[in-house]
Amino acid sequence: MPRSAGAMRGTEFENRVRHTTTKPKTPIGSPPAKSANGPDPNALKQALEDAVVATPTPSPSRKRQRYNDRFIPKREGTDIQSGFSLLPSTPTKPPKRIPQGELHFQKNEQANNTFKHLLRSELFHDQIPRADPPSFNTRNSASVARENTGRSHTPPITATNTNAPSTPSKNLFTYMSPKTGTPKTRNGTNMDTRSEIYSLSPVRFDSQRMLLSPRKQPRAVSKVPYKVLDAPELADDFYLNLVDWGSTNILGVGLGSCVYMWNSNSGKVTKLCDLGTEDSVTSVSWIQRGSHVAIGTNKGYVQIWDARECRRLRTMTGHTARVGALAWNDHILTSGSRDRAIYHRDVRAPDQHIAKLSGHKQEVCGLKWNCEDGQLASGGNDNKLMVWDKLSEQPLYKFSEHTAAVKAIAWSPHQHGTLASGGGTADKTIKFWNTLTGQPINEIDTGSQVCNLAWSKNSNEIVSTHGFSENQIVVWKYPSMSQVVTLTGHTYRVLYLAMSPDGQVIVTGAGDETLRFWNCFAKNKNEARISVAFDPLSQIR
Repeated sequence: MPRSAGAMRGTEFENRVRHTTTKPKTPIGSPPAKSANGPDPNALKQALEDAVVATPTPSPSRKRQRYNDRFIPKREGTDIQSGFSLLPSTPTKPPKRIPQGELHFQKNEQANNTFKHLLRSELFHDQIPRADPPSFNTRNSASVARENTGRSHTPPITATNTNAPSTPSKNLFTYMSPKTGTPKTRNGTNMDTRSEIYSLSPVRFDSQRMLLSPRKQPRAVSKVPYKVLDAPELADDFYLNLVDWGSTNILGVGLGSCVYMWNSNSGKVTKLCDLGTEDSVTSVSWIQRGSHVAIGTNKGYVQIWDARECRRLRTMTGHTARVGALAWNDHILTSGSRDRAIYHRDVRAPDQHIAKLSGHKQEVCGLKWNCEDGQLASGGNDNKLMVWDKLSEQPLYKFSEHTAAVKAIAWSPHQHGTLASGGGTADKTIKFWNTLTGQPINEIDTGSQVCNLAWSKNSNEIVSTHGFSENQIVVWKYPSMSQVVTLTGHTYRVLYLAMSPDGQVIVTGAGDETLRFWNCFAKNKNEARISVAFDPLSQIR
């Protein structure tokens, strides 16, 4: 039976669609639709849409990937506030604190000095360059170059090389091994195994020797006093000198109207004297050798006592105000007072004094004898430091550089004519003087009131005590004035200082009514050798 025209056209359209379109996609899990009379219209519609919309995709293997070294974080969808809140709340450990004590600074300074010398040796060997400006005198350039051949190898600046640069005739980058007297082979090769060309070290032999040489270790000083004694009624007065340590190893302390003695060997305390309610002790000073002690009073008297028998030997007059400073030079006792006068007294003579010194305009608060050179140093509240020659009544030198009262005075036992002085609150400096020439040597700002100075007998060091604001005790290395140690513990100004006869221990007193004993210095090795040499039993074998 012949087909109609409409059926023919539908068959042709179906064949075209089958040849030009892909097979329609069937959803997973659903069976394909069946049609009895012809193609499903929905399938034809889906096939037409897929044919129009779909685009060919390249193969994954042919895709070219691009890389970049920049990382751009993508913050979309990230809740920064919530993430910060979810961080662990446990505190992190603080970084370990590096110790910054004086011993640490000493080691750093020693290491820095070693590195500086090593670097200088490696760079310049034995020729240290000098930073002299070049001479632009064209007339004398040749002579200057001949004179400085050992110091500089720069060609002289002449009219030919000042206008335009020129290439030097010699090759600047030619290197040669140093000529040494080491054995060589027939071809000239150095066969000495100790030569530097065979060394595996990056530094020269001289530098290796310097690095491997033994070094003196920094001295460690205990920052805790080994003994603390109560000192009730110890006056908090800057102008007094109430503590002194005698050659018999007995410490004398003035407390109120009494003087007490503390035996360092036995620890026994003895009351030497009591001046009563009408007078008080203002200064204490032991003679250099022996058991005699001088006591200055608030009424201007000077008393001499025998410490062994606890007996007063003599009372000397002359001052009209308190005696705040005393100093011994063998049998000569010198006293300084608030009446601005200084008296020399010969304790062997019946006279009250043998000389009167009038130089200060205010109270005399510091006196120290240099027994070797026969010079006396005096300091006063008039900010003056004076040096007197022997028993002369005219000052040899008068120094006015201090801007506050000069109480702290000390003579160096290691250098002749070296005097140290310290100023009060408005000055805060330690100054050094050469009393042989009258010239200043050096000075250092300590940052606080200088109350006392004392030189070490065993080493070239000096100790200072201070007041406002840290109340510290400082041991300095002379002449570099680097701090060996800083000792703290007093709550008031450290107004009093004394040193033991062997030079190892210092005692400090303050207005907090305590005496603190510090082990600051090592034992004198020379004294130990001398004692062994003169000990007859040590020579027996």
